[in-house]
Amino acid sequence: MQEGLLALALGAGMLAAVNPCGFALLPAYLSLLIVSDADPGRSAALVRALILTGAMTVGFVAVFGTFGLVISPAASSLQQYLPWITIGIGLLVAVAGLWLLVGRALPTLGWRPRGPELRRSLPAMVGFGASYAVASLTCTVAPFLALVVTSFRTGSTWNGVQLFTAYAVGMGLVVGTAAVAVALANASLVARMRRTGRWVPRFAGALLLFSGGYVAYYGWWEIRVFNGGGVDDPVISRARDIQQYAAQLVGRLGPAGVTAILLGLAVVSLALRARRRRQQRHEPAT
Repeated sequence: MQEGLLALALGAGMLAAVNPCGFALLPAYLSLLIVSDADPGRSAALVRALILTGAMTVGFVAVFGTFGLVISPAASSLQQYLPWITIGIGLLVAVAGLWLLVGRALPTLGWRPRGPELRRSLPAMVGFGASYAVASLTCTVAPFLALVVTSFRTGSTWNGVQLFTAYAVGMGLVVGTAAVAVALANASLVARMRRTGRWVPRFAGALLLFSGGYVAYYGWWEIRVFNGGGVDDPVISRARDIQQYAAQLVGRLGPAGVTAILLGLAVVSLALRARRRRQQRHEPAT
């Protein structure tokens, strides 16, 4: 297989993470990391962010694979219903944000390296990734169909698997880098911020509410456009400016740049952990 096709699939996956339709769900996912009751240690935060991002990516690419290989023959008739699903997803995310804003907890987000908390967290993140993918279908499924599904349907199964894997890696790379950055910052700040009260969950709840509200609004805008309404909308235009900036940044960094950032964050985390252990060894026993 030409290396150019693999690079194209990798780049398409990276841009899928910041697509116009589902872009607002990325900060929603990051806010879920913030409200976790996880151990605020950096190493635990790093591992948690990577594992949950992997689960989210599985849900995302599973929906695209199912749509591409099974549902795409009827895509033209199904496309008109996708905005309604987008509205439903946005409303569910907004309800979760309201739940946090009134001081309630999201019980399935608890984390431990093993045990029942992990078993609850992983399916929740797979489901969130699937929701992210469904909301993103109208914006990103065309490159996926052109690159990956066409390869499968022309009989090149191995080539299709390679392209599918590259697409998944690209999506997970962008989301994972953002998740690791937020998780490490969370490890440093949450302990101090929690002394001032339950502002961290409420901040995350406000972010979820805002993100979900925008996703629902985007679905409603798509319905208006499908019904012959105008495409100009100040809210959508402003959000697209932000999304295009993020997409351009991802495009300029490329796979090598994003990977370097992710590895750099991991190295910083491990170095800080090693320094903390040295300090603990030199502390006088009490």
